[in-house]
Amino acid sequence: MAQFYHSLSGRGSFYDSRGLIFFHLFILLSMRHLILIAMAFLIYGTATAQETRKIPSANIKGLDGKTFDTADFNNDGNPIVISFWATWCAPCKRELNNIAELYDDWQEDTGVKLIAISIDDSRSRSRVLPFVNGAAWDYEVYIDENQDFKRLMGVNNVPHTFLIDGEGNVVWQHNNYADGDEYELFEMITKHAN
Repeated sequence: MAQFYHSLSGRGSFYDSRGLIFFHLFILLSMRHLILIAMAFLIYGTATAQETRKIPSANIKGLDGKTFDTADFNNDGNPIVISFWATWCAPCKRELNNIAELYDDWQEDTGVKLIAISIDDSRSRSRVLPFVNGAAWDYEVYIDENQDFKRLMGVNNVPHTFLIDGEGNVVWQHNNYADGDEYELFEMITKHAN
């Protein structure tokens, strides 16, 4: 290192030691900047993780054809499960059917409300009502025909399930479905129930 500074200065040991001092000072300042940058990322990451996400406002349709604003979802301070599904999605139907078998107990224990949001488009929308009637779900069911709500919630594929706490904050989400996932969902519901 000293040879490097000696070759730059060409003047001898005074410049070598001064060069080394500047080099060490540069390294210390660089380290300080790196530490500050790392701290900024940690603070920003913590702040981002603590931010709450509310249910966005989008117009969807009920099975009766009436328009409903998703920002108006409410369950009197109890948790809400929002499940995005489609009639052509076998895992979606399996998840909602498996939850249906447990739903009465879930409601009794936690007061949870499940809202099923179909993303069937205009080509398959006509299959939603007959399917829901045949399944005899005790859920609120809406159709997000233009998929505006789906986009606002960041859903890429279905099934995609969200848990909303009693204050309207998204506190948990799960993508896809495997048999037994409903028990993990119920565990999260009980954690966020009043």
